[in-house]
Amino acid sequence: MPRRLHVPLLLLLAWLGLGAAFGLDFQRLHDSLTARFGNGPEALFADWRQMLGSARNGSEQDKIRQVNDFINRRIAFDDDFSLWGQSDYWATPLETMAQNRGDCEDFSIIKYFSLLELGIPVNKLRLVYVRATQAMPGGGSIQQAHMVLAYYPRPNAEPLVLDNLNKQILPASQRHDLAPVFSFNSAGLWQGTGNQSSKSNLSRWQDLLARARAEGFQ
Repeated sequence: MPRRLHVPLLLLLAWLGLGAAFGLDFQRLHDSLTARFGNGPEALFADWRQMLGSARNGSEQDKIRQVNDFINRRIAFDDDFSLWGQSDYWATPLETMAQNRGDCEDFSIIKYFSLLELGIPVNKLRLVYVRATQAMPGGGSIQQAHMVLAYYPRPNAEPLVLDNLNKQILPASQRHDLAPVFSFNSAGLWQGTGNQSSKSNLSRWQDLLARARAEGFQ
């Protein structure tokens, strides 16, 4: 996986204002969660909030480690069709906690929102669509679409990769199984290939941000 996507085209978009002034209204989030899903998810929500509190005064490295470990440990993998009856649905963090399950996009999204709440600047975080190569038990390999979260310690630094497949946080250069396609955050889109996939996923991202704001992610 290269240090950054090769095409430096930045498309500035209307991202609904999420990012620099990010903050969570936990009471509103709790009310949104229980109104829609009942009291079942309250324990996970409380543990997530406690994790954020314990990580708040740590270094950025500590924050990404605690968030990555917590989400990978507490959320189980499942596909969108099983969870939502759709082939590709991007869940808000509350929806992921309510289901206690999610796919690769959901893992990356809840980590992204959690790190924003911990004060990691939006320009240090990117959700990255990749082609992931996975070895098959009987030999050979397959490629599949996958999403990870990249953390850039400095603007031109090699990013660290937060992933639900390989739970160890590694520099991008050590993730030879990942080939980036495009990346984005609440400030813009860095397009690695000029395909229609990035445009359709941009629409999903904008829809996700609108739903998250309605729940209390400001």
